[in-house]
Amino acid sequence: MIEFKNVSKKYSGKAAVENVSFLVKEKENLVLLGTSGCGKTTTLKMINRLVSPDSGEIIVDGKDVKDQNPELLRRRIGYVMQNTGLFPHYTVRQNIALVPELLKWSKSKTEERTEELITKLHLNKDCLNMYPNELSGGQQQRVGLARALISDPAFLLMDEPFGALDNVTRAEIQKEFKALDEFKRKTIVMVTHDVQEAFELADRIALMDKGKIIQIGTPKELLYKPTNAFSKGFFDGQRLALEFKVSRISDLWEFISGDEIADDDSFTAELSVWQVMETLRLTNKAALKFLHKNGERKSVDFNILTQAFNAYQNSHRNE
Repeated sequence: MIEFKNVSKKYSGKAAVENVSFLVKEKENLVLLGTSGCGKTTTLKMINRLVSPDSGEIIVDGKDVKDQNPELLRRRIGYVMQNTGLFPHYTVRQNIALVPELLKWSKSKTEERTEELITKLHLNKDCLNMYPNELSGGQQQRVGLARALISDPAFLLMDEPFGALDNVTRAEIQKEFKALDEFKRKTIVMVTHDVQEAFELADRIALMDKGKIIQIGTPKELLYKPTNAFSKGFFDGQRLALEFKVSRISDLWEFISGDEIADDDSFTAELSVWQVMETLRLTNKAALKFLHKNGERKSVDFNILTQAFNAYQNSHRNE
């Protein structure tokens, strides 16, 4: 786990991070979200001591980071940044092997782990002897991920990891990121200013402004239970699309009209409203059948979905 206890950091007398406290649970992906200059990258870099806090405690794996050797600490924490940080004069193979060399792995162990990762990250083995400038942006980002994952660290820090990619490539890598078992086993802290990315990848989001955490919670909690005007207003420009993505058929179940159906050919009710809308559009089906975890089955067409979603929204407004 990673824990911040009343952590502050100032630059030239101005607070970049002010009295921040939070806990990242084991195998959780916590996303630090906010506008530029809100303190999220400074917060991230204090975890592996790239930046030192002025006050407070940062606990990683049960120990205060200030009591740990910085080099040894960083070897135990994977780090991925927006511009990948690949050494241009090193081949892909050499870039990925940097940490194993520091850990004095055997050549065979390093090669075996490297090939395992590039397969998982959908990279061709031919790229191993290429240099970073010979790769596309998406390939470079995958190499950066492989380098961070090579030693299988329990912790992973990611600073705007997909920010330099075009929208199509970013969506592809985000999808791979969510599906890969390598990431599901890790405690992750990620920085982004992209709201859609945060909602796509986060277990919980820490919304920051002016060096402080304004609210921390699940994407659904931030949308439907804002604690103040800043939290509410931050998502207003994208609110409807975000609500489509965080609301699931199971959330809408009591508002879905129609009789229960008897049919085994059903989708899970854990699909989001957004996913259902896309499935209806792509398949040209008039309706889809869903199975709830309570055993009930219902049929949903676009009109039923819209009515149920509106009723669900109104139920939150009336709380």
